[in-house]
Amino acid sequence: MGGQAERTNVAGGMSGSPVYIDGKLVGAVSLRLSVFPPDAICGITPIEYMLEVNEFDQSRPSDARAPAASPPGSDKRQTAGALPGLLGELASAGGGIPGHLPMIPIETPLSFAGFTDNAIQSFAPLFRQAGLQTVAGGASSTLRDSRPAADWKTALAPGDAVSAVLVSGDMSITGMCTVTYNDGDRMLACGHSIFNLGPVDMPIAKSDVLMTLASAYQPNKIGNATEVVGALRQDRHSAIEGRMGVEADMVPVELKVRSFDDNNHVSGEKNLHFSVFVQQKWTPFLMMATLYNSLSSMNEFAEEATYRLSANVQLDGGQPELNLSTMLASSEMPVPTPMVLAGWWGDKFNRLFLNPVQMPKLKSVSATIDLLPDRRVANIENAWVPNAEVDPGSEVPVKVYLRPYRGERMEREFTLKIPAGLSRGTHTILLSDADTLNRMQSMAANNDAHLDIPQTVSLINQERTNNKLYISLLEPGPTVYYEDKTMPSLPSSVMNVMQTGRTASRRLVSSAENPVEQGSIPFDLVVDGSYSLKIQVK
Repeated sequence: MGGQAERTNVAGGMSGSPVYIDGKLVGAVSLRLSVFPPDAICGITPIEYMLEVNEFDQSRPSDARAPAASPPGSDKRQTAGALPGLLGELASAGGGIPGHLPMIPIETPLSFAGFTDNAIQSFAPLFRQAGLQTVAGGASSTLRDSRPAADWKTALAPGDAVSAVLVSGDMSITGMCTVTYNDGDRMLACGHSIFNLGPVDMPIAKSDVLMTLASAYQPNKIGNATEVVGALRQDRHSAIEGRMGVEADMVPVELKVRSFDDNNHVSGEKNLHFSVFVQQKWTPFLMMATLYNSLSSMNEFAEEATYRLSANVQLDGGQPELNLSTMLASSEMPVPTPMVLAGWWGDKFNRLFLNPVQMPKLKSVSATIDLLPDRRVANIENAWVPNAEVDPGSEVPVKVYLRPYRGERMEREFTLKIPAGLSRGTHTILLSDADTLNRMQSMAANNDAHLDIPQTVSLINQERTNNKLYISLLEPGPTVYYEDKTMPSLPSSVMNVMQTGRTASRRLVSSAENPVEQGSIPFDLVVDGSYSLKIQVK
């Protein structure tokens, strides 16, 4: 290589640069030699291999790179699990064949605009697993629309920079390489894969290269994506292929982050609008990363804090909407609280996008997150009734006591209506947090691989929120949790039929008791724990 490359060496983002011999396109720059090469030497992917990408159908590569697809700490060049004997031992030891200088794919620089350094560093290891080099972009993004720009027909000439768009809007994530070929309809670039996802639907955009950063270790192009001009359709081993002038679906997200002062007044507010690339493993991960970045960029962030989230997810095709609500207080865990909340948020989308029956189609996502200035959590400590002997149909006063973090004991009093038909004998009043009541339904959902999207949404919507204290009467008799349904006091004969009939392939989750909810007490803090009271019905 010559020109500026003699100074910068083979940099990330140069992948796909067209190579001509006597005016004939022969391939694209795609490989570099070792890590600290003194000479600007590169490897080339032949153009015939890149043109093969157009012949692929919708088959998916077995080694697609996606979040959590590889164990923590793994790298795309580490293949010990697939290599037997001596080669496996060499690979696991971090070595290679003696005397061998490997040609490795040039890393794709993944540019983060509108992200804090803390957020980039937190998620960089997962991106490195996919062979991507994280770099900081500009303070904001010019990508505001997933529709192709008016000048898409004249965009992306060979040698131009092109970016695959994972997130666009007030924050953006884009992966940049170089265009090798463009016939006005089809575009080939990179000379290797970005994620090796196979068939894909992702926006592609024009990019401005601001500079090429020279580095003996990791030279990189630094640039900004500007306008969407088409959609990436194939992400294969030898190249990526895009179609010009077409639009890729993205999920629009509105995120409001508010900070509250000690007087419970809003002291700051940030409204973010962005869109997220649609793919079953990447979408939940990107939802998680963008939410964490939104929280970590707040100046009001404090170690002792509580986060209150409420959200609505609209689905297409007449499917029910998803409503989410939770509170999370800081704790002694080594993981930062915003990361725990981001993980909870990402898990909800993971349950949707990894559905074994169908792929969800999201219309919009909106969420509000409140940052409260102290640790708001309380444990259920004790409870009391004036008389343990009660009559059916009577109203019983109950007192419950909670112990907050670094605060005075809290007391709440309520009246419990004893059902008129409750049988004589000993019964239990259960005062509990949300997790206690959600546990059985969560087990049922995890054991059922046949839940469709509406059933999954129904189960998530049924989950209790953790800022309430729940009052339940425990009734004897087996309760079965099946799909998104709770079937209390199920006769054993019916259970036997279910286990031997069409549901025989599905494990039924059952409990010896049925907690019948009688009400709840809302709090502006996280309620934890449970307490049982025994009463005698006369």
